[in-house]
Amino acid sequence: MFFARPWNIAFRTAHIIAMGILLGGHAFGATEAELLPSLWLTIVSGVALTISEAGFRLLWFHQVRGLMTLTKLGLLCSVPLLWEYRMTILLVIAAIASVGSHMPARFRYYSVIYRRVIRGSCGPGTSQLDEEE
Repeated sequence: MFFARPWNIAFRTAHIIAMGILLGGHAFGATEAELLPSLWLTIVSGVALTISEAGFRLLWFHQVRGLMTLTKLGLLCSVPLLWEYRMTILLVIAAIASVGSHMPARFRYYSVIYRRVIRGSCGPGTSQLDEEE
């Protein structure tokens, strides 16, 4: 898709801002009513970002990067159900996001189905795979 990169950047930016407001709001004692819009924006932007990242290929869903994202989305969706544990859940999500964003491409692009690194057509870190081979 011609506009895939700009949409990906827009969704990622919205997601980071929403998650920052959500985590900060919880840390500083904002009310549930004040936090719910940020929670839903974080979930919606996360789903949009997932669709943007995965595209029309299923490969992304069985690579470590996809599995980490799906784990984060699952945890995020559990927040309304496990409200009393929300701060712990959000901190775990932030830790997974940080590790996933900075791990070497040989781990991010590893397919748990094929048990090997499968390079995507593009994306951050794919050029490093050439260097590592």
